Amino acid sequence: MKRPSWNELQIFITLAEQKNFRRAAELSGIKPSTLSHALKALEAQLQVTLFNRTTRSVSLTAAGKAFYEQVLPLQQQMDDVLGNITAMGKTQGGTLRINGSDAALSLLSEKVVYSFMDRYPGIELDLVVDNKFSDIVGEGFDAGIRLYEDIPQDMVAVRISGEVRFLTVASPDYLRQAPPLSLPQHLLHHRCIRQRLPGGKRYAWEFAKGDDALSLDVPGRLMLNNSALMADAACLGQGVAYLPELYVQQHLATGRLVKVLEEWNVASQGLFLYFPHNRHISFAMNVFLECIRELHIR
Repeated sequence: MKRPSWNELQIFITLAEQKNFRRAAELSGIKPSTLSHALKALEAQLQVTLFNRTTRSVSLTAAGKAFYEQVLPLQQQMDDVLGNITAMGKTQGGTLRINGSDAALSLLSEKVVYSFMDRYPGIELDLVVDNKFSDIVGEGFDAGIRLYEDIPQDMVAVRISGEVRFLTVASPDYLRQAPPLSLPQHLLHHRCIRQRLPGGKRYAWEFAKGDDALSLDVPGRLMLNNSALMADAACLGQGVAYLPELYVQQHLATGRLVKVLEEWNVASQGLFLYFPHNRHISFAMNVFLECIRELHIR
């Protein structure tokens, strides 16, 4: 029997993971028709059907699943071989695609990216600002950066920051003409800059002080889905905002914003780089993780 080419096996693995012809073709850098032809050729060589296809979905057959589970380790071994040879040639190469919020990628750049690029000139970094909770595997990313509480449980998470506090802030001009604000419940009588989550739901502001905790669906005419824009709106006196400290620390330092309800704040465990636990770690990802650890990112 003629052996499948390495390219055909790569196409098979990509389609098995994406379960979508168009997306798998994009990630493989080919047309959907070319991918379909390659798959048919592979099935003809193996004399077995690897995928169940309908007009709306693609799924592995029992034979396809068994083939995937046996072929995937071979791909990972080949990646190891290529990575080792690359390193031996001192042309450490590869590309890392990482997504995250604008503040998360800004922090990553400040702490590690530029030092990493100086150390490994052969590795390309593709950093994509994404304020949604994207599926990093489905969208072809090697890793993402999110607050720990937002990371799926089946991911490996590596810390890149300390705790991140959520602060309630407003401009001095707004507070001078606004009602008193010493308890979270007072927000019900204020203009608040509200946030809509990626799924469409309005974000309820969370507060804690000792054993007391509450969440409020605050009032407000302005709703945004971008934290940086919310901080800008608060600076312009449009109301009270509730944001991660990363987005407001510069405005606090310059006095454009001040903190309110300081005794009533909650904190996230912090920002973490995350990636699938069952995905082979490439040479580029390995050295990127090493750089994070060596620079003692906290």
